[in-house]
Amino acid sequence: MDHPTHLKSALDQHPELKYEIYDKFWSTDFLRFYHSQTNYNISKDSSSLSATIYKGKRSFSFNLDNPSPEKLDAALADAIAVIDRLPEDPDFVDLETDLTQAPPRQVTNNIEALPLAQKTEILSRIAAAAAGYDFEIYGTFICNHSGYHLVNSNGLDKRSTVSPIYLEIKAVHNRSQITVMETFGGEDFGYFDEADFTARLMQKIGYCAAEVVDVEPGHYDVVLAPRCLAEYVQYLCWGMSARALDQHSSFFEGKQDTQVFSALVTITDDPGDPEMIQMDYGSDGHIYRPLKLIEQGIFRNFLCNNYYAHKTGLPKNGNTASCLKIAAGDKTLEELIGSVKKGLYISSLHYMNFINPRETSLTGLTRDGTFLIEDGRITKVVNSLRFTERIDRILSNIQALENRSQTIPFSENYEEFGIETVKAPHALVKDFNISSSTHTI
Repeated sequence: MDHPTHLKSALDQHPELKYEIYDKFWSTDFLRFYHSQTNYNISKDSSSLSATIYKGKRSFSFNLDNPSPEKLDAALADAIAVIDRLPEDPDFVDLETDLTQAPPRQVTNNIEALPLAQKTEILSRIAAAAAGYDFEIYGTFICNHSGYHLVNSNGLDKRSTVSPIYLEIKAVHNRSQITVMETFGGEDFGYFDEADFTARLMQKIGYCAAEVVDVEPGHYDVVLAPRCLAEYVQYLCWGMSARALDQHSSFFEGKQDTQVFSALVTITDDPGDPEMIQMDYGSDGHIYRPLKLIEQGIFRNFLCNNYYAHKTGLPKNGNTASCLKIAAGDKTLEELIGSVKKGLYISSLHYMNFINPRETSLTGLTRDGTFLIEDGRITKVVNSLRFTERIDRILSNIQALENRSQTIPFSENYEEFGIETVKAPHALVKDFNISSSTHTI
């Protein structure tokens, strides 16, 4: 049954009400591997409907799992019964009015396109390569297929489907327990280059043959792997939202069209890159278009939905920073490493938390492969480190960027295993602040 149509028909009997209805289905095929063996494979399906009912400046929201007409009718009756007793939101003006439809695109159901046998064959080959160095592999290989139907009282009626892939392999040395990681993500598995993926993982495994050392706290020149740069930019984009600006918690307040970072830094929210998970619509169903966030170090645009466009007066774009791309540079990874006299190669980050979002200050740990660089060569494995830094300082201190980018997937791994991708190169950053060693690998 088309649940939004059923609920819309009931709501249209109440012309005093506005509404937004969001109907979603979600399927996953979740493969976990452990000690280089398939540990379990879970398939799961779910459906849900959420709706917000507006009467003037009052609103009431409800969410139903596996909705039925009876559940919908009961939830609507409850909403109508209580909405007059709720407080008003003085800043509410209207719901989304962008009725633009995204161009049609063919979406492959990757749950069907990537059967279990194909996944395990890929993992077996990678496990065999790692085994030659006494490493075993652990991780997840996830394929999702989901979609939604969104309607509102302003005539918006939109549908979208995505089928993201998330592959994460962590290689662990059987004796030393040194770990390194490699990932792949996107919607088109045709972009998965198994030979390149394996070569990148094996290069990191090769670095692990060296002795393990600590380094003293201090400031180091570092080469950040794409995953690190991508994660810093994800955190940074919290402050690019119009909501953060409205709350006066944004680093970018008063800085539009001013130089904030190195001129090497260009960041775009691009929903159409075929190597990434593509997006049709952003906030509230607004059409998702490419949006320049940082252009050669200059801050250009806030991420602004319909509500905050009315409240702040900023241009509405509906972007959500779900498709971030950091432009590549002109150096090879070997050139970046080769330019460092004494510093660090940082593969991955862990347990990051903001200290002060307005200042972009945060703290966290390095993980899954931190290495010492001496005279332009990786020479030793370094125990995991704690850092305390500001993202604006990191991006201002970028000296060079790699001439190729990787698509990095990120997954919450909760409930529906939401997956997003960021495209990023390696970055050479000077004066990065290491605050302490964990003294553990």
